[in-house]
Amino acid sequence: MQLLNRLETTRSLDGVIDKVQAAILKTPERLRDTLHGVWIGHALHPVLVQVPVGAFISAGVLDLLPGQRRASTVLIAVGTAGVAPAVAAGWTDWSQMTKDKQRVGLVHATANVVAVGLYTASLVARLRGRSGRALSYAGLSVAGLGAYLGGHISYSRGGGMNQAAPDLNRVPAEWTSVGSLASLPEGKPAVRTVGDIPVLLWREGDSVTAMLERCGHETGPLGEGEVVGTGRDACVVCPWHGSTFRLRDGVVVHGPAANHQPLLRVRVEAGHVEVAQP
Repeated sequence: MQLLNRLETTRSLDGVIDKVQAAILKTPERLRDTLHGVWIGHALHPVLVQVPVGAFISAGVLDLLPGQRRASTVLIAVGTAGVAPAVAAGWTDWSQMTKDKQRVGLVHATANVVAVGLYTASLVARLRGRSGRALSYAGLSVAGLGAYLGGHISYSRGGGMNQAAPDLNRVPAEWTSVGSLASLPEGKPAVRTVGDIPVLLWREGDSVTAMLERCGHETGPLGEGEVVGTGRDACVVCPWHGSTFRLRDGVVVHGPAANHQPLLRVRVEAGHVEVAQP
């Protein structure tokens, strides 16, 4: 853990990170949205890695059994072919993470490159009639290191998770006033707090939508974001990484966020706006 903590603060990697990030951000926005997983409502990378990981582990098991050489070779070929889309989605997510996660992510990616190289060498050896098992088990070991680093990014540092979701449990279940309807401007988001949770309010006539104000991608302040579009298509753009959410329903329109922004229940009683947990 101390090694990972040092890695997160190692600035010597930042030059490489900045160049790779700049190259990724030059790709079309629609492609990046697809790879972020906007269209399925959560990150795409964890879905895609199931193909190579599952194939490589299965090949490792079959290599321990007699008469399964051909089957394990096919699995290694499938796993190697499945790496490309998983890598594309992973790099796209990585490009919009904070620096500490990017530093670990760069080493994670390097480990996976080594693992894929070993599996490719194993596949070539197998196709030439040699065993290739030592190379594939070496690849599995290095891939395990890469998986450990990926797990650290996701579960220890919250990479790829909807970081706004935990705030939902801290919003009162009972109706709580956030001010009068008349105090809310039309066509401009307003931020109010419920306890210590900031809430973004959007008014259209007598109708009000309330979403959690901290962006689910990296907790950016949506209340400071630009509003684009008008009427029912009006969206707020996170000022940190550009995630775009429709104000009337929290739907994510553009990544890097892949999750919809969580909404609260809203009602207007005696001219006062009240919110509660969904």
